[in-house]
Amino acid sequence: MAEHRHIWSLGTAGTYFGYLKAWYHWLQVTDRRIDNPMVKLKRPPAPDREPQPVSDNGLVRLLTTPMHHRTRIMILEMVCAGKRCSEVAATQGEHYNLDSLSVWIDGKNHKSRSVPMHSLLIEVAKTMPRRGIWYPSNSTRPGEHILGKSVSHIVSLVMQRAEVPGTAHKLRHWFGSTLLDDGADLLTIRDLLRHASLATTQIYTKTPQRLHREAINRLDPWRGQAAS
Repeated sequence: MAEHRHIWSLGTAGTYFGYLKAWYHWLQVTDRRIDNPMVKLKRPPAPDREPQPVSDNGLVRLLTTPMHHRTRIMILEMVCAGKRCSEVAATQGEHYNLDSLSVWIDGKNHKSRSVPMHSLLIEVAKTMPRRGIWYPSNSTRPGEHILGKSVSHIVSLVMQRAEVPGTAHKLRHWFGSTLLDDGADLLTIRDLLRHASLATTQIYTKTPQRLHREAINRLDPWRGQAAS
């Protein structure tokens, strides 16, 4: 860790720290090692992250790009329900309740919950099976759904064709950022994003670039001349 402190980014250092911590913990609990050298290492500071959502214009280009029907549903699940790629991959017909108009999402770290169903999702849900896996795997994993990385790859390819920069996860960022921009409170956004901690949701409270741009454009270097 020390040898790479000037090479790794804070995010990379934090990732490797997590790997090492989990590894030495496993060695201890399986009685393969008595001591744990990680207790002497300080966790690297977390990088100053902020959401990088796709732009509104970019999202329109994406949604108007020709694609497979199921790929479009993947995208709508991210922008209208805030799903992660892994959560999209695990979608089943039983998760969509057309009576209560709600979507059940099996989130990571057991943060599963039901969220209201957006009108666009109501329409596409009617075109999909009411039971069973929506995105089944190929013959290498019969009877199982595709992996989250497959969803990311499929959606990213369409984003490239639509000339929309970023990754599939930026669609979830659009969901959270747009909720805030439209006036939703932080606790509501936390619940809808299914964050374990409000601190994670707070990255969405950083001032949007749009407001930065508006503030810069209001600067007038000639204001003193007008005052005189």
